[in-house]
Amino acid sequence: MKSFSIRSKITLWFTMALLMVVFFTFFIVLSANRQVIQKNIRDNLIMTVEHNVDEIEFYNNINNVDLHNESDYFIRFRGGYLEIDDDFLDQVNEVYTALYHEDHTLIYGENPISRQVSDLEFVDSKVQRIKVHHTLYYIFDRKLTLKGLEELWLRGVVSEKQGMTQMSDITRLSLLLLPFMVLVSVTGGYLIAGRMLRPIQKISESASQISSGGDLKKRIAIGDGKDELHQLAKSFNAMFQRLEESFDAEHQFTSDASHELRTPVSVILAQCELSLEEPRSSEEYEDALRTIQRQGRKMSKLVNHMLDFTRLEMRADSYMRQKLDLTELVRSVCFDMALIQEKEIVLNYEVQEQVEFVGNYQLLSRMLTNLISNAYRYGKEQGHIFVSLKHLEQEIELSVADDGIGIATEEQEKIFRRFYQADNSRSVAGTGLGLSMVYEIVQFHDGTISVESELQNGSTFIVTFKNIN
Repeated sequence: MKSFSIRSKITLWFTMALLMVVFFTFFIVLSANRQVIQKNIRDNLIMTVEHNVDEIEFYNNINNVDLHNESDYFIRFRGGYLEIDDDFLDQVNEVYTALYHEDHTLIYGENPISRQVSDLEFVDSKVQRIKVHHTLYYIFDRKLTLKGLEELWLRGVVSEKQGMTQMSDITRLSLLLLPFMVLVSVTGGYLIAGRMLRPIQKISESASQISSGGDLKKRIAIGDGKDELHQLAKSFNAMFQRLEESFDAEHQFTSDASHELRTPVSVILAQCELSLEEPRSSEEYEDALRTIQRQGRKMSKLVNHMLDFTRLEMRADSYMRQKLDLTELVRSVCFDMALIQEKEIVLNYEVQEQVEFVGNYQLLSRMLTNLISNAYRYGKEQGHIFVSLKHLEQEIELSVADDGIGIATEEQEKIFRRFYQADNSRSVAGTGLGLSMVYEIVQFHDGTISVESELQNGSTFIVTFKNIN
């Protein structure tokens, strides 16, 4: 069973279920038909006997009857004559009708079991049942009440076998039609299952080609549709799209990281080789060690930032969110960062009281620290940094403004990329990951970030969060 294809399994189960339904239906139909046929036999028996009651009359004399042109039969009875319709002799639907005297003497007609029921009492207008040689017979008696017929009874007899013929015909027809219907249904179910599962086969083939060929640009094409399989194909295509974007991003990340690490590694190796070529003075060795230390710190900082990115992207659930006082967080970070006084830049801040937010304290602190550090890095001598926190009607707005070198318009859409640094700032020390980390933290908190800047006129970074407590 495990080695069967899904199509074969569906067809097999469908066939088994269909056969069960057919057998059950066949049994129900035969049972119902048997009851219906038996009822029809009894009804036909009663109807035939009741009809024959009207076919018998009594005449005191038949002098005025033209016997040569009369098709009915006349039997002498009690000083007169019984007129019996000629149809009375006919066997109607295997129903036999006989005329009896109340002493069980057969006067006229047929009864196939007359010997076996010769002593069976007459019961007016009631169907009796009797078995003769393992065959069930139905008997219906009617007492004649017209003048001259008071001592006579009509007895109708019909065998259960009358219905057996009909049952046999129904059974034979069912045994011919039902297997044919099952065969047609199974064949149709097999074809329909194949047609329904064809998209899955295409999905499997496409996934296999993507897996073996590594071409994440390939998509599953099964045509238009709104059923579950088309939705599955769309989900796979969306997954492949995300995988492609993810692999491209990882490839770019690896490439950029390799590029950024290449320079400090090359400087360290070059400094070591230069220092080992020939004996140097203590001052020269000290300068070489300082260079190696500086490049090592740069590499350490870059690696730490990369690890932070990986943790935020791959293990975002490790950063728990909780309700926190954003006012106190911003005030605390600004107070600490104001002590730096790099380039004699002055940091001022204005925060609204009782601004609460559900987020991660560590990440939000890191976000604000990076924005302020970025303002210090690209600020001008004796410049200014201004941090603002506002509680709007539906949003919380946090902004960091500086009067530094600014960002060119064409560069503003690129500054949140990893390892990206604007051309006018490449001489400034940095990993190019600070603003990228800010962007990821804002996205983690379902917020948005934008920048307003002009060259030589400073920049303003605006972070907006939805006001959900």
